[in-house]
Amino acid sequence: MEFDLKSQPEIVQQVAGYALQGWDLLQGWLLSPAAWSQFGLLIAAFVLAVLAVRRLRPAITRFLTPPDDQTGIIAATRRFLLGFVPLLLPVLAYVFTAIGESVVVALFDSGAVIAFGKRVFLFLAARILVREVIRDPFLKVLGKYVLLPVAALHAVGLLDEVIGGLSAMNVQLGNISLSLMALVRGLIAGSLLFWLGRWSNDQSAALISQQEELRPATRQLAVKAAEIAIFGLAFILLMNIMGISLTSLAVLGGAIGVGLGFGLQKIAANFISGVILLLEGQATVGDFVALDGGESGKIVKMTARAAIPETFDGRWIVVPNEDFITTRVVNYSDSGSANRYEAEFSVSYDTDINLVPDIVERAVASHAGVLEKPYPPDCELRGFGDSGINFAVEFWVNGLDDGPNKYTSDVLFLIWNALKNNNIEIPFPQRVVELKGEVRTKSV
Repeated sequence: MEFDLKSQPEIVQQVAGYALQGWDLLQGWLLSPAAWSQFGLLIAAFVLAVLAVRRLRPAITRFLTPPDDQTGIIAATRRFLLGFVPLLLPVLAYVFTAIGESVVVALFDSGAVIAFGKRVFLFLAARILVREVIRDPFLKVLGKYVLLPVAALHAVGLLDEVIGGLSAMNVQLGNISLSLMALVRGLIAGSLLFWLGRWSNDQSAALISQQEELRPATRQLAVKAAEIAIFGLAFILLMNIMGISLTSLAVLGGAIGVGLGFGLQKIAANFISGVILLLEGQATVGDFVALDGGESGKIVKMTARAAIPETFDGRWIVVPNEDFITTRVVNYSDSGSANRYEAEFSVSYDTDINLVPDIVERAVASHAGVLEKPYPPDCELRGFGDSGINFAVEFWVNGLDDGPNKYTSDVLFLIWNALKNNNIEIPFPQRVVELKGEVRTKSV
């Protein structure tokens, strides 16, 4: 079968050439007794694999399925392996085919059909892996658009030719020359490495966060150090996979560094400021801070660029790390530490003020959240006002007087009730109006 394709584009001629080679190969297989025996072996291996899976799959599933209440590492491993049970059919078919391959090669000195069948079983395994086993969305997309095409090319025997063609095409990036295959390999490997880096970073961050014996600032610093180490290692591995020497990046990196240095100086300043904050422990996750602009909230997250306090009304404020170094920030220390507050009140001028401190201090001390240490409640005389005598009671509590806690409000209720029970009047503003001169009335 010959066609005159000299006038057609080169790509058409190549496709036609591959098609003719495939047709000749198929004709050879159809007319060869050795090929028919190999086809029979493939069918027998597949049928045998189906029968074996019907018996083995229920038993393997029961063995790998842990009780619902088990959460240890062994149970997690069993659940992980359970997800690979769908691969049992193509794997067994591949194994049975490989066992019979040695017999066929010994009899007919040929195993081309067997080799093709094994590659087809590998493609089926890749297809099941992508469709039924992989759950992560990113890995599923990567498997669909990378693994399956590669497995299909390998199945039809074109993978080596495609790799050779891509390797022959070079791309110049400055003083670095890369083949197109190196770029493709780098793209695939980079995607896998940085996905693995993200997963490893999440796992290490969760593990470090569970170490409650460490200070919050130390835990955050350890999380950041682990993140830098993981992604730095991923970058070095990616350069090695692509065949790029790190020394060859010096010239290109220097040029880019000069160009971006001025534009990224704020980001660099915020990054360094974040490291300083974590090292010195000036502010960390869990601290309640009041910013120079008047906002206040509890730090719920610290990133490489900024800290994020959450206000009591649920708003997140993104504050650059540099602001914690260059501006005035009030830190009310870690959540749960002792803080002092005060509640102001007034009593009438008719009151024996010598009785007030003892009454109020006992009332405030009865609150479950008020501490005796570092200091018990202390009622102080603050001054003589226009309408009454001004007092204030100072008290210490664990935590902050806002959000879930309403310490000052509770204390004011206690003061009100204590004063009422002791017949002490809480005054309201009063004014004495004196009329001078003759008052004239208008007759109607």
